[in-house]
Amino acid sequence: MPLFQYDPPERFVAGTVGRPGERTFFLQAAGAGRVTSVSLEKAQVAALAERVGELLEEVRRRFGDDPDLNESEQGDDAPLQQPIEEDFRVGTMALAWDSDTRRVVIEAQQIREVEPGAEPSAEEQVQAFAEAEEAEHDVLRVHLTPAGARAFADRALRVVAAGRPNCPLCGAPLDPDGHVCPRQNGYKPVGLE
Repeated sequence: MPLFQYDPPERFVAGTVGRPGERTFFLQAAGAGRVTSVSLEKAQVAALAERVGELLEEVRRRFGDDPDLNESEQGDDAPLQQPIEEDFRVGTMALAWDSDTRRVVIEAQQIREVEPGAEPSAEEQVQAFAEAEEAEHDVLRVHLTPAGARAFADRALRVVAAGRPNCPLCGAPLDPDGHVCPRQNGYKPVGLE
């Protein structure tokens, strides 16, 4: 299993390539003269950013209000490092707190391809999960300080929000060419163009 590990990274950010509505989302880690870029879905970026915030709040609640949990780091607003070469596409992500090193650990695993029509049984899924450590799936593992994790989450939420605005009625993204809103049965109100 190829493991791309950064402990700690010089830089770990979420970013996009493309125009709103056609963006490709990336996590990019850099350090020790190397860069790892993995692609993922917008919803995965949003969920990861929200969970990082929740994890830090839970750590503060359980372990007290330590000074390193309240530190903040300068936000990274620079674009993704070019050229972007996708190392793999993310399927599963994991998030943990390492209490020994006082670091947030983010792990992104390569998506597992399943042949069409070959749905594995429950037993096969359990067996595949047990063998995951030996499988040849790529993994990106990043260890962040609480301040670095907070800066990552803040930027990730800004990146997600920078896309298309949502419809005020149904919440679906509004396209520049128009939007068929299910809350209006597919019709536009008279006078709106």
